[in-house]
Amino acid sequence: MKDKGILIRNIYYMLSYAFRVLKRSNYDEIGSEKFEHIQDLFAAILAKGISRQLKQGLYKEYVSHCDDLSVLRGKLDIHGTIHHKLQRKQKLSCEYDELSENNVFNQILKTTSVILMQQPSVNVKRRTALKKVMLHFDSVDMIEPTRIKWNILRFQKNNQSYKMLLNICYFVLDGLLLSTDKGKYKMANFLDEQHMSRLFEKFVLEYYRYHYPSLRAAAPQIAWNIDAGTTDFLPTMQTDIVLKSYSKVLIIDTKYYAHTMQVQSRYGSRTFHSNNLYQIFTYVKNQDVGNTGNVAGMLLYARTEETIVPDADFMMSGNKMSVKTLDLNTAFGNIAEQLDNIATSYFGEIEKKEA
Repeated sequence: MKDKGILIRNIYYMLSYAFRVLKRSNYDEIGSEKFEHIQDLFAAILAKGISRQLKQGLYKEYVSHCDDLSVLRGKLDIHGTIHHKLQRKQKLSCEYDELSENNVFNQILKTTSVILMQQPSVNVKRRTALKKVMLHFDSVDMIEPTRIKWNILRFQKNNQSYKMLLNICYFVLDGLLLSTDKGKYKMANFLDEQHMSRLFEKFVLEYYRYHYPSLRAAAPQIAWNIDAGTTDFLPTMQTDIVLKSYSKVLIIDTKYYAHTMQVQSRYGSRTFHSNNLYQIFTYVKNQDVGNTGNVAGMLLYARTEETIVPDADFMMSGNKMSVKTLDLNTAFGNIAEQLDNIATSYFGEIEKKEA
């Protein structure tokens, strides 16, 4: 890796597109700082984001309680109350809901912040900032990271501001390793295929969605173009990015691999990843129902330091196919220029909306 600091700063910019809230002015100074560790960047974002959230007020939701009270509150628990009567206790067993800050959203924020504060890779300045905002979380419990059901978290009007913060928490907590010493957590390397592939895909989509609204960037499913029979058991064709302008369509499939080329075991030669090429070809041919040739496909890899870098354009059964790389270890202006060139090379001169 040529300069980890540059790559980490670019991850901030990628997050800024994936989560538009980071484009607000109170996050500006983060983009100008140099980070040696990704955990330090996450700590800076969380410290800023939680501080901003505290000014708005922590999200509250109704939490169920069961208490023995002198007066009725909420719903009477008959069985519990009879039990008290038999023991000659003048108490009512009550079940009631109460608005509380001690909910799973704030528990995730607290747990993530505490774990980041324990990481030696997090700068003292960032740890201090997290400790400061955590003073307001005394009434909030910690939560075991493995117990978090990320797929059932629902965002609505009152907690929409938590969306970006909890995604940062997911990146942090999903990469945790339990240390054998003192039962503490350690951070795994965020810059792996699993985490970066999701961010890479989301970034490219949101970049085109923001800067080129006329291309109507989206990530739709493609229907199978079959002549007869049922599609019930055919796999879903879920695209990463689809750009459309009038009759022209460009389907982009992003890939973040440690190796952008595959090695043919028998001969030792390097080729494009077979499955990726089959996949994009299938997407293109099923999208181009009329065989017009106006649908193109592109495999877009994050560039590695390998000596052989994929860079090819070719026609396949009447449709243009491309295999390209995007260099993420360069100034962000160069990254933007690479993405701009992809759009203009296929759609021609097209208006760009500046940030």
